[in-house]
Amino acid sequence: QVQLVESGGDMVQPGGSLTLSCTASGFTFGWYSVTWFRQAAGKGTEWICNITPDGGHTNYLDSLKGRFTISRDNTKNIVYLQLNDLKPEDTALYYCQARNTRGQRTQVTVSS
Repeated sequence: QVQLVESGGDMVQPGGSLTLSCTASGFTFGWYSVTWFRQAAGKGTEWICNITPDGGHTNYLDSLKGRFTISRDNTKNIVYLQLNDLKPEDTALYYCQARNTRGQRTQVTVSS
């Protein structure tokens, strides 16, 4: 069964950090690029970043460069999204996508 599972979402204060994980199963993970998206309440889906199958290249939404970092460990079938200096506007449901499969999303809430 092809599956992606996100984890690591939490509630943090502004300026805090989180590491989200996207764990894959049921397919050859290392063959696929992985993309992270987010969706805030009442807003559309926002593309955040992606990473190539070998992890050699990454791309980011310009406004998030320097705060968010994507990485992967193909030996563990995991992609990470490091979120630093979080702001209230980062509050959203975050999810990963690969091989036309999306995970179930994980909630990030930034609030004092």
